[in-house]
Amino acid sequence: MKERNETVVSEFILLGFSSLGEKLQIFLFLVLLLTYLFTVTGNVVIIFIVWVDRRLHSPMYFFIANLSFLEIWFTSVTSPKLMLNFLSVSRTISLNGCMAQTFFYFTLGATEFSLLVVMSFDRYLAICRPLQYATIMNQRLCIQLVLVSWVGSITVMSLRMVLISKLRFCGPNVINHFFCDNKPLFQLSCTDTSGVRKVDSILISTVVLSSLCLTMLSYGTIFFSILRMPTATGRQKAFATCASHVTALAVVYGSCIVLYTIHSGNSSLHLTKGVALLNTVLYPFLNPFIYSLRNKTVKLALREAFSRGTAKFFPNL
Repeated sequence: MKERNETVVSEFILLGFSSLGEKLQIFLFLVLLLTYLFTVTGNVVIIFIVWVDRRLHSPMYFFIANLSFLEIWFTSVTSPKLMLNFLSVSRTISLNGCMAQTFFYFTLGATEFSLLVVMSFDRYLAICRPLQYATIMNQRLCIQLVLVSWVGSITVMSLRMVLISKLRFCGPNVINHFFCDNKPLFQLSCTDTSGVRKVDSILISTVVLSSLCLTMLSYGTIFFSILRMPTATGRQKAFATCASHVTALAVVYGSCIVLYTIHSGNSSLHLTKGVALLNTVLYPFLNPFIYSLRNKTVKLALREAFSRGTAKFFPNL
């Protein structure tokens, strides 16, 4: 029994999408590469324009910039390794690398849910309590809310990782996924995982469902407040402000609920990988469009910044 508990597995093999043909894998690599580059570039642009343009120095854009910062790292946890595996034969990842990947994936995911709650609270104050908004949502509170989101998520997921790090892996070492998700790790462990599974399920379900309930409460209150607005113009403007946020919520919560709260072990592995791609690749890619690039103020700020940059580097144009 003592030998069985020894950690003899030093690396894992990520099967990912290896069942696909070589040409299709190269095509997917190119698509993923372009998507990743645009995701990083788009979110960096959002952070930069919020930082330099005083018109965007408001709580809403402060939270959006923080979310953009998070999305860069969130997609970077899985996308580079997935792209490498499309071109590699070995497709291996070290045990420590696997533990690090699962830690950052779930920590950043939990932080994202917290930030979405904060953003929904911000919209609630702006629409439902506009006269008190500037007093309540001051700079100090904004910073505190962001810090609580990050520190709280890191703390909770660190406790989770303490339990997962105690798992032992004696073989096999093949993970039928494109990253080190929790369920494949539990399946490969040669120690009893029943207790860790329960704690893991409780933590993830609590984070996802509690944040979902708080967010829905905010937007439910917002919805009824909008319906009571006296003018159609006011209602249309308020709906437009919240529509992009609700779209984002549908994507991120829908994918995570399928993966980690109602997902069955007997479900298709292709479905699991597809939903995981939606969560780790598509949503970070869409984030700049959903929150900022469709906004008139942001587009105006981008045009002015581009014009200033062009005039500085190409004065004769």
